[in-house]
Amino acid sequence: MSEHTVDGPSDTLASGEERATAALDASGIAYRLARHDRVGSLAEAAAARGVTPADIVKTIVVRRGDDDFLFVLVPGDRTISWPKLRALLGVSRLSMPDAATAKAVTGYERGTITPFGSIRAWPLIADNRVAGRTVSIGAGAHGVAATIDGSELITALGAATADVTDDE
Repeated sequence: MSEHTVDGPSDTLASGEERATAALDASGIAYRLARHDRVGSLAEAAAARGVTPADIVKTIVVRRGDDDFLFVLVPGDRTISWPKLRALLGVSRLSMPDAATAKAVTGYERGTITPFGSIRAWPLIADNRVAGRTVSIGAGAHGVAATIDGSELITALGAATADVTDDE
């Protein structure tokens, strides 16, 4: 078991996969864990998981301001529509944090980020295309993903849903 030291008196943080699967278990929703070799593209990840690229849900960390982030769940074949997301949130500016900041605010490195087991419970917005289908979402480590019902995923995470993406 790998552990990482976190700032604070003797706090330790379980590995990303352990945190994610513990959070998935605690959510009470049914999921199937898939493990595969590290991949270099979304298409490779989809093939390794036996799903289409559209069925993969990317967890994107978005910065609204200083120490103010949110997760956006985006189908694999789509990209965030910044104008739609800004309009939904009523803000004029949003950005994506750099890799170090994303890790600092989630506990996960890029390519492994998931809302399940994040070190902070940031607000969530799921693109409305996540609901009503089976999806595959990262589970805290490279090559580890949870296959789950998209509607149950949204409910378990308390995510708002909206059209916040465009075709890639």
